[in-house]
Formats: sequence, structure tokens, C-alpha cells
Amino acid sequence: MMNVLNNKIVQGIFLFLIGFSVNAQEIIKDKEPEKKATTPQQKRQRVDGIVATVGDYTVLDSDIDKAFLEIEGSGGSVKDITRCQMLGKLLEDKLYAHQAIQDSIVVKDEEVKEKMNQQIDYMVEQLKSMENVVKYFKKNNEDEFKTELFEILKQQKLASEMQKKIIDPIQITPEETRNFFKKIPESERPMLGAELEIAQIVIAPKVSQAEKQVVIDRLKEIKKQVQEGASFTTKAVLYTEDPGSRSSGGFYKINKKTPFVKEFKDIAFSLQEGEISEPFETEFGFHIIYLEKVKGQDLELRHILMMPKVSYDALKEAKDKIELLRTRILAKEITFAEAARTMSDEKETRANGGTLVNPKTQDTHFELTNMDPVIYGQVSNLKSGEISSVILDEDAKAGKRYKIIMVTNKIEEHTADFSKDFIKIKELALKEKQINAIAKWTDAKVKETYIKINGEYKDCTFTNNWLKK
Repeated sequence: MMNVLNNKIVQGIFLFLIGFSVNAQEIIKDKEPEKKATTPQQKRQRVDGIVATVGDYTVLDSDIDKAFLEIEGSGGSVKDITRCQMLGKLLEDKLYAHQAIQDSIVVKDEEVKEKMNQQIDYMVEQLKSMENVVKYFKKNNEDEFKTELFEILKQQKLASEMQKKIIDPIQITPEETRNFFKKIPESERPMLGAELEIAQIVIAPKVSQAEKQVVIDRLKEIKKQVQEGASFTTKAVLYTEDPGSRSSGGFYKINKKTPFVKEFKDIAFSLQEGEISEPFETEFGFHIIYLEKVKGQDLELRHILMMPKVSYDALKEAKDKIELLRTRILAKEITFAEAARTMSDEKETRANGGTLVNPKTQDTHFELTNMDPVIYGQVSNLKSGEISSVILDEDAKAGKRYKIIMVTNKIEEHTADFSKDFIKIKELALKEKQINAIAKWTDAKVKETYIKINGEYKDCTFTNNWLKK
């Protein structure tokens, strides 16, 4: 089985094992060390050898190989990246992690274990068994594999928290933004892609009380079976409709700050250890919760989510309603914004006339080439003021629903303009300021941290002064 693994699976697994972020800092072309002829025995020694040390951390030659695999697995190209460049990036990651320890940044083992368990679930799903995972990564046993994965993930988390500590306090003023823009020669100002502002109206089919009762009765039956000795974990694996917790048997660890819906937390914090709730409803569907343990402020619980089924008649009624609404808007009996405010079932957009907010930028502009592929397919051919046909949308949270989308404004590709594109220019200025801050921080920490580069990598020309020349 190990010899016939799909490349995509292998690359997907390696995505979990290396904390490489291409966005953290640009990889700049370095000098590649001279390649020397090696025997098979020497190659084995190279893969297992320590090529660099940063503080308390080491980098193996095999870590560089894994980093290349991660980029390829995420769809990137590695043809212009040398081993020297990749080592430089890994050295940055180790420096962040080392300094995080010096700065007493705390990473909770529970958080790391939770992430580790999620990733192991993924690996087991891909390789069919834990035994195969251990064998594939050439570990002696499951404990050895878990110990190594835990340390890798903890280093990633430490590095991430250290980087956040450096850049989070950095802010950019309007004056700094203006000066940043003025420094760019007019002939070199960036081209900004076509952008859209869009609004939508959503009509959701109504779930009948009878369908709700079917789910409530099923959850009550599961609760009864568990009280009679059945495993709640097994029932969750078999029946829950929550994809985020199915593989772990419905397990979550939460406290009062965990961003779960209020109804869920209210029920969870009202239970005693070992108690199972009655079925209750949230915007996601109907749940039952089994409280396993209370650990200080934290609850360890399992839950089962079930969503009532929508009947064919309810779907047809919703479609007829939105088609009539679209006809009325086109006939100018009512504006799109008025219809959204009074009739849309999407509460997040209803109040502002159906206008969508870009989750990445928190403004209303969507760059056409960076849009969600599904939305892109629905609006890319629309002109400003045009409305889409009725679309059947299957939302992971809300289930099946119908919607129509209107392009309220279309901005064609253009050269960056300070007044029109202030938010984007501000983001670029902030990014430059953050990169400069990281560079300054790295330069200072390299000088005061124990760093050793071994073997042929001493011939590299790095962006940072890792060789302390």
C-alpha cells in the first residue's frame, strides 16, 4: 500500500508537518552551495544530519526536503527556490520559536494536542490506519510519531505567536500611507484588478414542525440508548452532522470565551458531569450534549448535531417566492435594497440592503480574480446593476436555500489611485512597515542568539546574517 500512495495524499500530509509560510517574508535568491558527488551511504547521512542550530532548535537536511514538498503540495512552484533559500526560511522559523521561549510566550499543550489529534485524524483517513501512518513516516511506534508531531506543532505555534507579538502593535497613520504612496514613481504604481460590490437576497425554505419533531425524537432515542449503556462517542461518529467533530466522536473543549453560539454554551454550562442534555435548537440545527469532564473553567464535552430535512414542497415554495421577488425588482415595483431589508432570510446582510462584506478585507469590495470560485461563477458575467438568475445555494450551516445576487458597482482594472484605493494602499503601507519591523527584529536577535551552520551550507549567501560575518 505504501508504494502506491497518491501524490496528493502525500503532499497533503506534509502540509501538516512543516510550519512554512511563504507570506511571512519574501524568499530572495541565494547562492547555492557547490554540489559534490555523494555515495548512497553519504546521502543517507545527509538526510539525517543536522545542518543548522538556532538556540535550542536544530534543522535537519530532511526538514528542507519536507519544506519543498509542502510548497508543492499547496500548489506552489519550487523551481526557483534553492536549498539555501529554504534553509534561510527555516532558520527564521526556529529563531521565532527560540525567542518565544525567551520571552515567556506560553503555548498551551491542550491546544497543541487538539490540533495534533485533528491532523492525525486526517492522516489516518488518508492512509486508512494509524499503523500505516507510523510505517509511512518510518517511526518505530505510535508514541514516537506522536511525540515528534507534537514538538513540530508546538514550534509552529510558538513561532506564530512570536511573529504576532512583533507585528500586532504596528499601526499605520494616514500621513504614513500618503508618504508611502508618494514614494512610488507614477510609472511603477500597481495595477489593481477589477472589483465588484455585490448584494444578495436569500429565501430559505421553511422547515415544518413535523420534520423538527422527527429529529427531536431521534435525538431522544439516542440519549436513551446511551443511558442504557451505548457509547455516546460511537453514536456521534455514526450520526452527527457536524463535520468539525464527527471524526473525534463529537468532542469539543470549550470555556465561556469560546466562540460558540449562546444557546449551545448556555446548555453546556448548565450540565453536571456525566449528564446528557435534552434536545435543543440553535441556528445550526438540533443538538444533544454529553458533558464528560469539568476542568477548572473548561468543559470537555461531546455533542450530536442533526438537521431537519426540508421537504420538496417547502423548496418549491421558496423558489416560487424568490422568482416572484426577482420579477418585481426587474419591473421596478421595489428596489433590490428594499426587498432585501424586508424579505431576505439572511440576517447578516438584511439590515444593509443585502450588501456583502468581504471577510478578508472587511470592506464591500471583492477583487474579481480573488473571489470565491462559486460566487465568481455566479457574478463574473454581470454588469453593474444586473441581477443573477435564481441560484440554489447549499450552505453548510443553513442547508439548501435560494438566492439572487445583484452587482451594485463594478470597478474595472486600473492603476492605483490614492483617494479611490486608500484602503488597499494603506494595507500595502502597513505590510511594508511590518516587514521592516520583522527585519530589524531579526537582525538584532541573530546577533545575540547562538547560531551554527554546518557543512556545505556555510557557502550559502543568506538574506539575513545567519553566518555572522
